[in-house]
Amino acid sequence: PRILPQMADLSLLGVCVPAEYGGVGMDYISLGVISEELEYVDTSLRVIMSVHAGLNCLTLLSWGTEDQKKRYLTPQAQGTKIATYGLTEPAAGSDVRGIQTVAVKKGERYLLTGEKMWISLADVADNFLVFAWTDLEKKKQKDPSGISAFILERSFKGFSSGTLKEKWGILAGNTGFFKMDEVEVPEENLVGRLGEGFKIAMFALDQGRYTVAAGATGLIRACRDASARYAKERHAFGSPIAEHQLVKEMIAQMESDYQAARLLWLRSGYLKNEGRRNTRETGLAKWFATVASERAAGDAVQVHGANGYSDEYPVGRFYRNCKGAVIYE
Repeated sequence: PRILPQMADLSLLGVCVPAEYGGVGMDYISLGVISEELEYVDTSLRVIMSVHAGLNCLTLLSWGTEDQKKRYLTPQAQGTKIATYGLTEPAAGSDVRGIQTVAVKKGERYLLTGEKMWISLADVADNFLVFAWTDLEKKKQKDPSGISAFILERSFKGFSSGTLKEKWGILAGNTGFFKMDEVEVPEENLVGRLGEGFKIAMFALDQGRYTVAAGATGLIRACRDASARYAKERHAFGSPIAEHQLVKEMIAQMESDYQAARLLWLRSGYLKNEGRRNTRETGLAKWFATVASERAAGDAVQVHGANGYSDEYPVGRFYRNCKGAVIYE
């Protein structure tokens, strides 16, 4: 609870949102630098940027109406409201067409029913960008043009959420689920046009994957620095282990991966700043950086030996945290 107001005070939560909507109007490179630095400290901090700033705010900035930007984006950019993203379900992750949540039109409202799972900030967020089938015939055919996007508020009747208690990593971050039991959503909370939900979801993931890539790059750097520091302090066989060839090789691999991962997310950020298509470049940056962070974390634990298995040192936490980013987004 203390972290979010501090991030808001630093204007991090609206970094890429124009000043007219409560943000500071910086660019995608700035978002990447922030994501890298936050995950250098702890993955849970970068997750906030991914779901609030990347998946939600930047999507509303591009797809939201003027009214939606004023009512939702502005307070989110200022940090007075916290937002997240609701796509994944118990039986549907990467297979977006497998979602079961439905939205039935009733007068000037939609009734949303379903459940979302593995949602970051599920028990913390005020606003939710949610995806549901609005065309039930297309749902039977798994035609993604039948999916639409909506803005939900926690206060809407029929909405409930909970926290997952048995995660393996990112223990400092809130991860959970939320349920919708005929939640009444005003028609004006439809994001984009009816049936554009799949496109909106894919656009959002391009922003989220970018912050994940930059964040994983920061985790590689954290592994490198912790390993180099420990290797100079730890002696074995009459010398610091930093002088042992295998340890040198592990740290050199971390440095190589860090430099490559950083160039990949910088390239993606440049294309985003230029308004150019970047799905391939962003996906590559996310893939490389997260897999490299897993390798770096594993080697960092190895460099620390038995101490790597202790929470007295940070590398065990790095190892637990890195795997999530390999899986999600």
